[in-house]
Amino acid sequence: MRGLLGIVSAAAVAALLSPLVAVAQAYPVRPVRVIIVFPPGGSNDVTARIVFARMNEIVGQNFILENRGGAAGTIGADIVAKSPNDGYTLMIQSATHMANAHLYKSLPYDTLGDFIGVTTLARQVGMLVVHPSLPVKTTKEFIALAKKRPGDVVYGSAGNGSYVHLTMALLASMTGTQMTHVPYKGGGPVNIAIASGEVQAVIGTIASLVPNLKANRVRPLGVTSDKRTTQFPDVPAIAEAVPGYEFTAWIACFVPKGTSRAIVDKLNADLKKALDQPDVAKALSAQTLDPMHTTPEQFAARLKSDYEKYAKVVKISGAKID
Repeated sequence: MRGLLGIVSAAAVAALLSPLVAVAQAYPVRPVRVIIVFPPGGSNDVTARIVFARMNEIVGQNFILENRGGAAGTIGADIVAKSPNDGYTLMIQSATHMANAHLYKSLPYDTLGDFIGVTTLARQVGMLVVHPSLPVKTTKEFIALAKKRPGDVVYGSAGNGSYVHLTMALLASMTGTQMTHVPYKGGGPVNIAIASGEVQAVIGTIASLVPNLKANRVRPLGVTSDKRTTQFPDVPAIAEAVPGYEFTAWIACFVPKGTSRAIVDKLNADLKKALDQPDVAKALSAQTLDPMHTTPEQFAARLKSDYEKYAKVVKISGAKID
């Protein structure tokens, strides 16, 4: 009798799950809207265009990219949070998503509760660079100079609370140095400022710094990953001079809360296929981005740890956005 009940129970569970499995197998049956929460041309936009061009082929359905930039990604995120949870609206967002939760006094959505992270797509690494006029050639020399001349070293950022700001704020905190922060309105202006010598140092994403690096307008000192990068193997990790320092960001795919696990798993598997394609990896690497796939569970753990990390770093930086 007990065995019969077990068979019946298993059959009942299978009957309940079969519609979900069928949905996942069929998904998507129509075009999918992919909202990129930043303007065209940036790392989020470039990553999405590289990955989803291949997704169109793998899935056999159109993924329609739509840039909805503004307010550091919060406008696009709000649209996705309020979209149907049927798998037909995706969000491409960066680690700025975690920073925004602590920078803004209030947001129209719950950063962790209103979204499901499908997978990370690419890793962003920063690089500490200085204007050639600054008499330092290593991270250790840079730190020593900043300690010797408190407040004299001026560093730029892409705005209060930006990745470019927080990376340097963390370095200053870990090394006990005092530097003067000058926020600019975006990555373009701050890269002009470091090239001209208007500011003396910047920790920017490598992709944004490449033009200045190629033109020798800046001197590279260290990267923000825990190990050296494949694109710039001769540039040490900042951690080689400051043990424990690591500050990398990511670009990822999200769906609204309540999206079925079957659809999340299907998206995750298809995105992995796309990221595993050699031409996709090569295209991302050309943009100094590293392909980065995670399971939904791994990404959920990363989101939680990054949420806590950004809370601490934003507090250290003193950055706020009303």
